[in-house]
Amino acid sequence: MSDNRDPAFVFPPPPSSSVAVFGRCSRFPVRRIFCVGRNYAAHAREMGRDPDREPPFFFFKPSDTVVDNDAVVPYPPETTDFQYEIELVVAIGKGGFEILPEQAQHHVFGYAVGIDLTRRDLQLQARAQGRPWDWGKSFDLSAPCAPLHTVEQVGHLTQGRIWLEVNGQTKQEADISELIWSVPEIISIASRSMHLKPGDLIYTGTPAGVGPVVRGDVIRGGIDRLGSIRVSVS
Repeated sequence: MSDNRDPAFVFPPPPSSSVAVFGRCSRFPVRRIFCVGRNYAAHAREMGRDPDREPPFFFFKPSDTVVDNDAVVPYPPETTDFQYEIELVVAIGKGGFEILPEQAQHHVFGYAVGIDLTRRDLQLQARAQGRPWDWGKSFDLSAPCAPLHTVEQVGHLTQGRIWLEVNGQTKQEADISELIWSVPEIISIASRSMHLKPGDLIYTGTPAGVGPVVRGDVIRGGIDRLGSIRVSVS
């Protein structure tokens, strides 16, 4: 049974997750976080996979794993191999289903620099056992995201340097033109399985050079035209 009254909850609903928008006071509400696995050939190879044989695949992080730029992230429990992955983030501003690649850019609100923090030992244990990656990928504060730059501000990104450094030492460096599956293709493929909605974020994959961090490390990365992101590990 339903009516027009506000629903009653057994406890207050959690606050909505959101990310900053560059140059605006308003924020972008986060609905879901899609992540694309092994979307740069060199990273696929360093993870022991052949990028020429695998179609794109997705995993999710809860929306409340997103944290803003300059976050301090505690070293997470149950791991001895806490790793960084720099990524181009795509923010969906217009929903759709079975979106054609040539129409996909019309659904993009903007782009950002993100980091997919990973408990690598738990991820690899799960992979070896044929289990989901959730425990290695979907823990608290595991999706740092810099402010979004809108399409009106930066256009659509098809190339540009992507990089990450730890304590000032470069660890990852590539170009987003090296994505195996482009942003329009990723959007199109994801939308074949479920309706994309405004507020969805897509972390598009990481280049080669992933590695561990420890307490006290400072992670900094960026993408041309999108600025940079900084995260400290405590």
